[in-house]
Amino acid sequence: MKDLLQKYEDKDPEIIFNWKDPETEAEGWTVINSLRGGAAGGGTRMRKGLDMNEVLSLAKTMEVKFTVSGPAIGGAKSGINFDPQDPRKKGVLERWYKAVSPLLKSYYGTGGDLNVDEIHEVIPITEESGVWHPQEGVFEGHFRPTQADKINRIGQLRHGVIKVIENPKYSPNVTRKYTVADMITGYGVAEAVRHFYDIHQDSVVGKRAIVQGFGNVGAAAAFYLAQMGAKVVGIIDRVGGLIKEEGFTFDEITQLYSNKSGNTLVSDHLIPFDEMNEKIWALETEIFAPCAASRLITKEQIDNMINTGLEVISCGANVPFADKEIFFGPIMEYTDNKVSLIPDFISNCGMARVFAYFMERKVQMTDEAIFNDTSNRIKQALENVHKNNKSKTGISATAFEIALSQLI
Repeated sequence: MKDLLQKYEDKDPEIIFNWKDPETEAEGWTVINSLRGGAAGGGTRMRKGLDMNEVLSLAKTMEVKFTVSGPAIGGAKSGINFDPQDPRKKGVLERWYKAVSPLLKSYYGTGGDLNVDEIHEVIPITEESGVWHPQEGVFEGHFRPTQADKINRIGQLRHGVIKVIENPKYSPNVTRKYTVADMITGYGVAEAVRHFYDIHQDSVVGKRAIVQGFGNVGAAAAFYLAQMGAKVVGIIDRVGGLIKEEGFTFDEITQLYSNKSGNTLVSDHLIPFDEMNEKIWALETEIFAPCAASRLITKEQIDNMINTGLEVISCGANVPFADKEIFFGPIMEYTDNKVSLIPDFISNCGMARVFAYFMERKVQMTDEAIFNDTSNRIKQALENVHKNNKSKTGISATAFEIALSQLI
């Protein structure tokens, strides 16, 4: 596996598109790792201090993710080095998408990512540049549909991603409008835990869980874990956190979800971050869902959780461990050898899978059909790992070997 990984990491990307904004200090890159299957996909992010290597590592990560979520295309990513709080952001995005539109019309599909919103920024701004949909390049390069079929499928994709959830089973609040895009990634993180326990003839019911991050992914993961009967005992967010050793009730988690401000946990009982960061890793827990930023989790935190009974980690964040390596650094490898570590490209593939689902010919547009499709894709991936490795450790190494054997 390590030889395959090294070969994959060392291989140069097929295309690097570099852009310098004529009106501001912004600089952007689209990295297309490969045009496997005639196209490549990956979202657009913006942050101050971003560089080309960050975009390259994310493009390679996307390619691995597509081996699970589909379609069978190459990985790509776009990144802009610019402060997303700057009032000139809209103009930067307009000029960026105009510059990159020939790729988006031909073989590259994009979407929202860190600090760039799919619905309010990516779709309307790419449309202004003459792109039918941010995923048009994937249709054009990979699916090669007729013009009529392309129009139908783009309509299906556009409607599906912003579809308001009607089934209360999938939504934390029936009076507020949550979309498929709001909930699907966190749903996948929770479903990965459920399928893991099912495969090993155990149950998620009664298992204790810690969730790191309370944005869209972490809050949704907490909601679905509690709904399954797991006991969320700790939540840590960048502003602080909450602990309840007997576990928050499903109603309490639902209320916390409804009360959150944007991506921030809100509660009158919030424990300050520094105090929370001391306490949470010593809580007794079987499940850990890291759903905050990348590269945060230390070996010491992992050891503390292992000492209190940790069984499974389901990654909501991409590369949650504080390793410098693109994929499989020493902390991740150590963790994979100690507990059941479900890698991010399986557990957080929900949004990529939703895109793939809506790109197919006419599909069912019900909440149940959409969410079940993601759940089944994660289940298949975990069953495939289990066929190759019956152990509860080495799950990530096995999953990478399966993925990389398709790419190299």
